[in-house]
Order: sequence, then C-alpha cells, then structure tokens
Amino acid sequence: MKALLNSVVLACGLSLVSGAAFAQAYPTRPVKLIVPFAPGGFTDVVARILGQKLSVAMGQQFVVENKAGAGSTIGTDFVAKAAPDGYTLVMVSTTHVISPSIYKNMPYDPIKSFTVISKLVDSPYVLLVNPKLPARNVQELVTLAKAAPDTIHYASSGNGSSQHLMGGLFASMTGAPLKHVPYRGSGAAATDLVAGVVESSFAGVPNALSQVPQGRLRALAVTTAKRIPQLPDVPTMQEAGVPGYEASVWLALLAPAGTPKDIVMRLNGEIAKVMSAPDTQKALYDAGVEPTPSTPEAMADYMAKDMTRWAKVIKDTGIKLE
Repeated sequence: MKALLNSVVLACGLSLVSGAAFAQAYPTRPVKLIVPFAPGGFTDVVARILGQKLSVAMGQQFVVENKAGAGSTIGTDFVAKAAPDGYTLVMVSTTHVISPSIYKNMPYDPIKSFTVISKLVDSPYVLLVNPKLPARNVQELVTLAKAAPDTIHYASSGNGSSQHLMGGLFASMTGAPLKHVPYRGSGAAATDLVAGVVESSFAGVPNALSQVPQGRLRALAVTTAKRIPQLPDVPTMQEAGVPGYEASVWLALLAPAGTPKDIVMRLNGEIAKVMSAPDTQKALYDAGVEPTPSTPEAMADYMAKDMTRWAKVIKDTGIKLE
C-alpha cells in the first residue's frame, strides 16, 4: 500500500513538472494571431503592436493574420475550431459579445467556445464628420439629419460591429435619422469618409488621430464619459448634448476552449509584462488606447456581463442587420 501511494505521489509530481516544463517551452513554433477584421483598423493596429512585442518576449513569431467578414464571426469561428494548443489565438473586440444579438445562427458560443487569456485595452470611439458637412457640433448634426431624414450616412466596419452599434445608439438617443452604411473593415469606411462618399462615422481613435489634426475630418465628440488626452479639445457625447450616452470598445485575446491552463497563464503573464513596458505604453497611447490587462477569470466575467448589456441595447433600440 505504501509503495502504491509513493508511486501515485511520484506520478503526480512528474505530471506537475512536465506541465511546468511544457509551459516554459511554449511556444516552439510561430503562433497565429487572428484578427477577424480587415487590415488598418483599430483591432489590427493593436494586434500588430502586441504581436511584435510578444515575438521578442517569447522568442517565436506571433504572426498577425486578418480574416474579416460577417461582423468578425468568420475569423473568430476559425479559431473556435482550431486545435487548443496555444498556436492559434484571436484578438476580439466588443463586437464579439454583440454578434449573438445580431446574427441568428452563430457557428460558435462566444463564451463557451473559447478560453480567455487576457483583456488587453479599452478605447473610446470618436464621432467624425467630413468637413464638407455643415455641422460643427453634435446638435448641428442632429438638426441636419432631422431636416433631411436618411440623407446623412454613417459608415461602419460592418453589420453588427461596434461602430454600427455606436451609431445606432446615437440615432436612437437623439432621434437623428442617420443611414447606416456597412463596409468590410474600418479602414475602408474611413477612406470613404475622408473622400466624402459618406458623411459621418463612429471611428476608433487611431483613425481620428490620422485625419483630424490635418483637417481632413472633424471630430464632434468622444463616446466615453471623460475626454481623452489624445484629443483634449473634443467634448464627450454628454457634454455635447446627449445625456446618458456612454460607450467604449475593448479588445481581448482568446484561445480555443480547452487550451491548457499553463499555456494560458504563460501568455497572460507575458502580456502583463509587455504592456507595462514604457515603449509599449507609448505605442498604445499613440494608437489611442489604454492598456487594461486582466486575469482570464476577470475578463470572462466582464464579457458575459457586457453581452447582456449590449443585448438590451439592441432590443431597446431595435437595431437590425441592413
């Protein structure tokens, strides 16, 4: 009996040692970092910053691969069905928990099909208009939209995207009849906004910072409760006359369900380290986002609550695919 007990203890000890050794060895080959959006957008910018930093920190390439379409569900589904070995990851945004309320037949469960690695960043969106539109503030935009219903368009990165929801929430709260125009990515939406093909958009801070200072676009408001340091002269939506409007977008890193805990914690720890580095923080600041890494458990809980929140917004505002 004593010999049997000793063998069990030894086996458990060897299992723990082998698990720790496996985590330390990981990764032994390049890691795919799937971005379920088109290149050049908010998520893509952050993915490339993080991918480069993790490549250096972990000694293997984190290769960013864009798989856009269907409100981010195509690329996310690819990862949901990938092997849970830590070599295929996905960077999701708030859109991840919005999609279940927009799409009737989801190919995966946004919570159960994934293992959360970490929350990454938070960011506001910015209400931008083409300078040709004679609206210098939010109230003037609302007045113009009401005077000519459905003639002022707002571009988004696609049906069911965070940009879509931000605009729909704005239209619902102000009564401004804006017409939604979905694109295949926020980069394409921003290009047409600058060209004047569409008149407005709720865009990520990186798109705003690349166009507003040069006068190619006009920023009317940010969507968060506080102004942001990158655009200190731009009022919040509440300051601009839309009481109660507050929304932001987050990014998180997920792996397929069943990914080993030791790999998850290795990635979580490395993310916390690289995001605390001054050069990473500057790069993220320049991209208009705030690093907010978390434990896997805290982000999993946050995602579940945010899914409930956006489901209520969609139901209350009647936002639908167009």
